[in-house]
Amino acid sequence: MMQIDYFEKEPLNREPPVQDLISSFITYNNAYDRNHGGIPHCGSDHIVTVDGAVKKELSLSLRDLKTRYKQHEIACALQCAGLRRHTMRTFLKEVSGIDWGDGAIMNCTWKGPKLKDILNEAGMEIIIEETGHVAFACYYTKVQDDDWYGGSISLSRAMRDDADVILALEMNGKPLNANHGYPVRAIVPGIAGCRSVKWLQRITVQETESDNFYQQYDYKILPAQAIDGETAKQYWPITPALQDMPINSIVAIPQNDEVITLPPDGNFEVKGYALPYGDQGPVTKVEVSTDGGESWINAKFSEESKRGGKWSWVLWTASVQLSRGKEKRIFSRAVDAGGNTQDPNPSWNLRGVGYNGYGESRNLTIQ
Repeated sequence: MMQIDYFEKEPLNREPPVQDLISSFITYNNAYDRNHGGIPHCGSDHIVTVDGAVKKELSLSLRDLKTRYKQHEIACALQCAGLRRHTMRTFLKEVSGIDWGDGAIMNCTWKGPKLKDILNEAGMEIIIEETGHVAFACYYTKVQDDDWYGGSISLSRAMRDDADVILALEMNGKPLNANHGYPVRAIVPGIAGCRSVKWLQRITVQETESDNFYQQYDYKILPAQAIDGETAKQYWPITPALQDMPINSIVAIPQNDEVITLPPDGNFEVKGYALPYGDQGPVTKVEVSTDGGESWINAKFSEESKRGGKWSWVLWTASVQLSRGKEKRIFSRAVDAGGNTQDPNPSWNLRGVGYNGYGESRNLTIQ
């Protein structure tokens, strides 16, 4: 019998302190965990099937995935759709969902075959330009709101060579561990982590999105009129599933409510991370303000961040002059290669997903 850790009633969900998270460009330790059910310990006999609107169904072993296709390695930030939900809940309005802070993200290297190479072997019966989808599924364990977990992306995204969608067999140079999807998980750069399905068993080419609960009735930016579970019912079917994640940045150091003792020169080093919008990376600029947004200074990127590529986060620092006093605030805002900027006045949504207001550290005491 397969070993399963945790269960759908109490799945493993946790994030590291963000100060620890930004200590390394690559997240080797303390990667966040997001689950809707148990964590299966799969064996080496695991099989991934490819079916649906294909000319030839495939049944792929781990050996097939490793040896039949060219292996690609990408550096990619993977983030929960509810990243910064705590901020939305605290400063805008109550939301529904786990109280994720700024640590529900990891920046890792992932290695495996490209999904497009596998789909090309299967041969598709849907014309790419049409509205096609690729659905991912795992059936090993029940989840909180369904009997299985799944998600989907557009067929056009899956087939773009520069979209770098892979079936990851390795994470940071080692085989995936059980928590993060061993033996194989989908990795869809730039898109909400909920679509990067772990313990992947099935890939289906189809004309519609996945019919799984988490594609249809969760992880959507509902309109403001959806204020509770009852009023949301009419909007779930007509609201697009969240795919590309928005541009974002956060202030990791200092944290809210900190007391800062300044050196004689009044300088303080602010630190954080920033993320591009979807596939429009990399982040090209981060600015920091200590006067409520009246003026901004440019932050500097770490050397690894400069080489990280379009899918990675950047780690940034800014040396700022702080004035002594109470209830001080520090803001951050980012720009990416696509010209996207953070929203100074973000909107509320019931599920608290896709929040990308300015990064902020509040209620600081400077002495």
